[in-house]
Amino acid sequence: MPIITVNNKQVHIQELNKGAEQTVVLIHGMFSNLSIYYFNIAPILAKHFHVVMYDLKSHGMSERFLDGYDLDNMSSDLIGLMDHLQLEKVHLTGYSFGGLIALKTALKYPERVNQLVVMEAPDPQDEKARNIIDEYSKEFLEHYVANFTDTTKVQMGKRQMEKNHRMYEFLFNQTSIKADMIKEKHFLGEADFNQLKASTLLLYGADSNCRPTGEWLQSQIGTSELELISGDHNIPIQEPQLIAETIAQFLSNILTKNHG
Repeated sequence: MPIITVNNKQVHIQELNKGAEQTVVLIHGMFSNLSIYYFNIAPILAKHFHVVMYDLKSHGMSERFLDGYDLDNMSSDLIGLMDHLQLEKVHLTGYSFGGLIALKTALKYPERVNQLVVMEAPDPQDEKARNIIDEYSKEFLEHYVANFTDTTKVQMGKRQMEKNHRMYEFLFNQTSIKADMIKEKHFLGEADFNQLKASTLLLYGADSNCRPTGEWLQSQIGTSELELISGDHNIPIQEPQLIAETIAQFLSNILTKNHG
């Protein structure tokens, strides 16, 4: 269980195929952890790339913190992680809120990002995610998990359920996460996508409520292409092999073009 210190925080990371020439950093979404990639997506990407995964602060096995959930702080944490691992430039893949972190990092530190994959990044103006924070209870989690199991066929054991419940209780009731998310309401509308140099792949579920955001991003980012995957917001769990192969092909094609 590798734990490293980044910006005075204990961060849980996992790496595959360290000897590869190119590195892909995978960023999970809020209220999740790196396991969303570890078992299915990362091993396929690791056939071609050095893969780095990490748990965001207060998620998974990383240290808990009361504040710093805005995109500036999350982006600084990511750059700190890259500095610690001596990674000058990487490909970034982010899912859900992790997609927003990836976008922010590519805009703020363009010299550190090769290519970008944004998967199911939501519009931060959508209040549904923030409403979950207000409505959260253990019963809410049990209902969510039942629906999640129906759509993804992934079971969650009792111990994992308890662990997630404790994490949600901490994040929702003791941290600045909701205030920090509200701070980012206008991030997409205010971003200058003309400054985005990285070739960008947008991956969205064909039936996802975030799909309009993906279509809007495609219209704003000149260097982007949009791929629709069968499924909803949970496409990394519903179609992990297809997701991994699509990402690998995109990154490999771009690298071939750049060296061709």
